[in-house]
Amino acid sequence: MSTPSDQVPPSPPPSPPPYEPTDPVAPNTDDKNIAMLTHLSGIIFSIIVPLIVWLVHKDRAEKSYLVTEAKEALNFQITVLIGYVICWVLAFVVIGAFLTPLLWLFNLVFCIIAAIRVSQTGTYRYPFALRLIA
Repeated sequence: MSTPSDQVPPSPPPSPPPYEPTDPVAPNTDDKNIAMLTHLSGIIFSIIVPLIVWLVHKDRAEKSYLVTEAKEALNFQITVLIGYVICWVLAFVVIGAFLTPLLWLFNLVFCIIAAIRVSQTGTYRYPFALRLIA
């Protein structure tokens, strides 16, 4: 016959250690601001600013966050640029004249969303971008 002391449930396993980020280089405020401006610059300057930021910082390990965001902005702006070329070709069939303002609005909205997300959470990935720069 078993006694009540024999029926004690086992103790729960120990809790896991607190989460620590694996990236040793966390983005500082300056890098976040530059990344935000890089995303916003696509509205006016297309691929120029993201390309410059990426080329200047791509070989520096401490700027990996900024390189990632610049590549993301550059990939999106290349995608938009391809869209403008397609609209230009379709302008000869008249439909491109209607698609060009929509593409401009699409670029405006997604650049603003990216800048807000980068300033709040630190990163953004465009949903409709060709990943040409890896």
